[in-house]
Amino acid sequence: MKKSFALVLFISILFSCSNDENNKDYTAQNEAEISAYLAANNLSATRSESGLYYIVNEPGTGTQPSAASTVTVAYKGYFLNGEVFDDSEGSGVTFSLSRVIKGWTEGIAYFKEGGSGILLVPSHLGYGSSKYGPIPGGSVLIFDINLIAVE
Repeated sequence: MKKSFALVLFISILFSCSNDENNKDYTAQNEAEISAYLAANNLSATRSESGLYYIVNEPGTGTQPSAASTVTVAYKGYFLNGEVFDDSEGSGVTFSLSRVIKGWTEGIAYFKEGGSGILLVPSHLGYGSSKYGPIPGGSVLIFDINLIAVE
């Protein structure tokens, strides 16, 4: 009986320690990383209340999407060090804004059809503290976007 209690206790501690790493709050670290990136690249961005940073290079003149819109976007996604993790390669990808990371649902809505710019997405609006494919937990994600169409 004592051995099984010790084993259960050990397993509980093991899982709670690994769970703490998966729930780490990167907000302050991401804020500092984004600020440093903007300064180093001489960029001026707007910070939303949620912590998303965005730069509107071209606002666009067409329809402005809502969180429920389906959009076609050409984009390149990369890390603060410039390493590209995803690229639509110019042709664009169509998806519902209700099915993407929070940073995209919020950020794409700052543009109208034909608009372009940059989204700097802190991890709490991206994939959080969890690893997702080639994206390490806690990562700031940068997207160059061109909003091609809104449905």
